[in-house]
Amino acid sequence: MTAETATQTGSETEAQDDAKVSTEAQTDTTDSTGAENAVDTDVTVESAEDFDDDQDDDEDDEDRLVEEGEIAGDYLEQLLDVLDFDGDIDLDVDGDRAVVSIDGGDDLTKLVGRKGEVLDALQELTRLAVQQATGERSRLMLDIARWRADRRDRLARLGREVAERVLKSGEREALDPMTPFERKIVHDAVAAVDGVVSESEGAEPKRRVVVLPE
Repeated sequence: MTAETATQTGSETEAQDDAKVSTEAQTDTTDSTGAENAVDTDVTVESAEDFDDDQDDDEDDEDRLVEEGEIAGDYLEQLLDVLDFDGDIDLDVDGDRAVVSIDGGDDLTKLVGRKGEVLDALQELTRLAVQQATGERSRLMLDIARWRADRRDRLARLGREVAERVLKSGEREALDPMTPFERKIVHDAVAAVDGVVSESEGAEPKRRVVVLPE
């Protein structure tokens, strides 16, 4: 074999080796990319499944609350017939509780009572009726003649006014005793005003909201 032939053969061998290395590198890259894509796909599928589970849970919760409202509506309709009161019953879901409202009838304020005592009693009776039917404790909210809706508006306005007074004077101010639901409305209203905070003090049924400078 001549030197020229040996040189040519060596060049061909090197070219073949380079081609082999290039092919292997390309194969490694393809395998790596495929593996990465496989991992990404698995993660995406798992996230989608988690999302579907959360969505199913939300739908189950809403269905349960709708069922509570329907049971409460049937119970209250029978109660109104017994008491000989007229009224339109409206069912809704607000957050994590069912809401039942009775409006449109004459003398419905009699079912509210002084400071809502009768309304609170009817609400507890309705919750018990729902619990008896479902086997689970209910947090259903009952409103009659918009008493709670109007009360919510008044308490929110009161919370803002007290917060602004405390912000201006720099002195704490205590409100009258309230139910947990009413205190939450005031706390939310105070939280919207910068520079003041609110807390509850005392024991039930005389627990009250206190607004203080921050």
